[in-house]
Amino acid sequence: MNKNQKPPFKQNAIALSFTLGVHAIAIVGLLFLGLSKPPEQPKKLTTVLVKPEDLPPPLAKEVEQPTVAENQAEEVLSPIVDETLPQNLPAAPPPPTAQQLAAQKQKAEQAQQAKLAEEKRKAEEAAKVKQAAEQQRLEEAQKQQAEAKRQAEAKARAEAEQKRKAEQNAKAEADAKARQKATEEAKRKAETEARLKREAQKAENAKLQAQQEAKRKAEADAKAKQQKAAEDAKRKAESDAKAKQQAADNAKRKAEADAKAKQQKAAEDAKRKAEADAKAKQQKAAEDAKRKAEADAKSKQQKAAEDAKRKAEADAKAKQQKAAEDAKRKAEADAKAKQQKAAEDAKRKAEADAKSKQQKAAEDAKRKAEADAKAKQQKAAEDAKRKAEADAKA
Repeated sequence: MNKNQKPPFKQNAIALSFTLGVHAIAIVGLLFLGLSKPPEQPKKLTTVLVKPEDLPPPLAKEVEQPTVAENQAEEVLSPIVDETLPQNLPAAPPPPTAQQLAAQKQKAEQAQQAKLAEEKRKAEEAAKVKQAAEQQRLEEAQKQQAEAKRQAEAKARAEAEQKRKAEQNAKAEADAKARQKATEEAKRKAETEARLKREAQKAENAKLQAQQEAKRKAEADAKAKQQKAAEDAKRKAESDAKAKQQAADNAKRKAEADAKAKQQKAAEDAKRKAEADAKAKQQKAAEDAKRKAEADAKSKQQKAAEDAKRKAEADAKAKQQKAAEDAKRKAEADAKAKQQKAAEDAKRKAEADAKSKQQKAAEDAKRKAEADAKAKQQKAAEDAKRKAEADAKA
């Protein structure tokens, strides 16, 4: 395992923090979009139909107007003769003089010019008003078109922005889901590995326990066999000592019986000697020598029996003492081996307990760190939610 790699619970905490942060930002963005003022609807375009009569007259007609006015003036100045009048009417007044005609003509021309000027002014004003109205209508139409275009562009931009934000939110949510899925997968993998390790450790502990149990059983069997062998050896030694003691007793009894028999024989011999006092001194000397030899033999035999008895007792005592010392040394060695084995078992058990406690402490620390990280993430999420609600209320 790489030393620079962070523990799984730290990676999970970072991933969960990042996921909660992304979700908090997304919630705040959605709240902002939901509470913001929607864009104005585009104004309805109005199509204006321009008739040819509404258009200003061309300049050529304006030039022709004075000519028409002059023709009208000439018609006004020309005398009007009504042919329907009867011929017998009184004679008309005398025709005006040339001066009067000139004055009337000049007056008519001035009136005609004033009328033409007034008509021209009115026509110019009407043309100006119509041109201003047309210009205003065109400007209004351009403004409406520009406004419609601006609203359409704003709507398109808003839709594009909403689409981009939706894509970003979807992408961020997909990334967050992918990261969360990867985090959950890594967490499941770590939990599976930890579970497999625990099961392997459990199997190893069971195997070690079975081995230790088999070892203890073998040691107990060996101890029982050794104790049985020691007891058998002790019983055999006791039996041998008892047999030797019985042999010594038998030898003693035999020696005593022999001595008694010899004594009885000596008594009989003494009786026979007393009865044979009459025999010759040679026979008496021979019998005395014989008795002396028998007494020497008896003394030697008795001494040999006592020596054999003492030797048997000493040998039995030495063997018994040696067996006791061997049993004591064996018991001390067994006790020392048991003590050493108990110390080694205690050491292994202490190491196993320390390892188990260390592993349990690591798991407790991991669970505590995960709980702390989860609490911090939950608190951060609640703080973000409260901040978003406060911002939304504001």
